[in-house]
Amino acid sequence: MKQIFLSLLGLFFIGSALAQKITVAQDGSGDFSSIQAAIDHIKPSFKPRTIFIKKGTYNEKLFIDSTKHHLILKGENAKEVIITYSQPRDIWRCDHPDDFGAATINAKASDLVFEHLTIINSYGFEAEKDLVIDCLNESGKAGDGRKYLPREEGEQEGKKIVRQNGHQFSFRSMEGATRMKFLNCVLRSGGGDTVSPWDVEGGMFYFSDCIIEGHVDLYCPRGNALIENSVFICHNLNAAIWHDGSANESDKSVLINCYFKGDPGFKLGRYHREAQMFLINCAFSKEMADSKIYQSGDRQLQWGERIYYKNCHREGGDYAWHADNTEAKANDFSFKKVFGFKW
Repeated sequence: MKQIFLSLLGLFFIGSALAQKITVAQDGSGDFSSIQAAIDHIKPSFKPRTIFIKKGTYNEKLFIDSTKHHLILKGENAKEVIITYSQPRDIWRCDHPDDFGAATINAKASDLVFEHLTIINSYGFEAEKDLVIDCLNESGKAGDGRKYLPREEGEQEGKKIVRQNGHQFSFRSMEGATRMKFLNCVLRSGGGDTVSPWDVEGGMFYFSDCIIEGHVDLYCPRGNALIENSVFICHNLNAAIWHDGSANESDKSVLINCYFKGDPGFKLGRYHREAQMFLINCAFSKEMADSKIYQSGDRQLQWGERIYYKNCHREGGDYAWHADNTEAKANDFSFKKVFGFKW
């Protein structure tokens, strides 16, 4: 009897697990033909739910709202599961009060996993030049509850310059959205801030075996982030990586076994706010400029410069500024050590 009970219990759990998997296929062979329809179908739950995405190019902007926690988006393989949308942030913000919708994938939920996906914001690859558009809301003023973006130098009231290589999120998460994993993903945009997981108060973000391509600040996490075995491709001379760790002195962005390449003269990184970055066992292409990760702007930082290197080398010869300046090693930054009991 005990064996029969255990067998039935096992079948129950297997059935429950299968029920949590939804398949998306453009050819009609799945449960849905669009990813957003599958996301909308998911009901709130404390259990992980998987949306399995078959090969195809999905021209969709995805919204994962604050009821869609514990969601897994898993592609058949990263090269052939492409989620793409053209969306410059500046156009979006002319008509909307915040960034929820300014990216290809927009997230307000926590405990999300993205696996074997290519995620593209294609605007900068398609636009032929900068544009000037009417933009009455984007005035840099406050007063009605909106969070306005500051105007650029030279912009006139009621107008907005939309740069070909301006802010273009392939991924943007909102405040309060944390504990996210990106595994074997490609994230690309033709502009800046390609990957923007932005929860400064409690952000925890993990990346492994990813390719991230974009312009200035193409990887710009807030809070705590760990990225391993990944490639960065920078098409801007100002900076490839950025960090905001201003909520807690211990917050950090850790990069292990990563490779950086880009246009000739690209700079490795910068920060505007409190930041702490550890680069361990990283490699740089010969195109990288002789310029350390630097502070941009004149903000007074209470914790000072906290940029650390260990065993990082450049093709064609090292620069003095990325010499070892910490005793920390890769095994000091395991997943558990970086994120602790909160994940």
